[in-house]
Amino acid sequence: MEVERMDEVRFAVPDTTEPAIEIWVNGRLLAEHAGDVERVFDASLAGSYGGLAPYAVGSIHHYLGRPRATWFGDGDTVLLGCDCGEWGCWPLTAKVVVMHATVRWSDFRTGHRDWDLSGLGPFEFDRVDYERALSALGPSLLG
Repeated sequence: MEVERMDEVRFAVPDTTEPAIEIWVNGRLLAEHAGDVERVFDASLAGSYGGLAPYAVGSIHHYLGRPRATWFGDGDTVLLGCDCGEWGCWPLTAKVVVMHATVRWSDFRTGHRDWDLSGLGPFEFDRVDYERALSALGPSLLG
């Protein structure tokens, strides 16, 4: 019997003057995954995302199905903002579903273009590994 491989996620806040949360999925930045799918729509804008500032996220609960930043207001979670630093300028959203053993990101959309991002994801993470990855964001977001 073949065991289904879970996706891997990593959250990081690089030491910079303007910290932003980087999201890595399967060893690549989430923005790069998005860029691969968006390139057919507009190569100059594809993957033009940056991480969210910790204050925009508030706590790890943002990534656990209780988003602080939402664009469409229909259960979406803003995962990335614009590479200019403003999440509302060019948001990348997904549906984040937390289950007993897994966390799933699906139904990706961008806030200002009606692009078909169905080729992005879905990503499914082991919940224990996912929550361990979130702990890397540090005590200011663990509340």
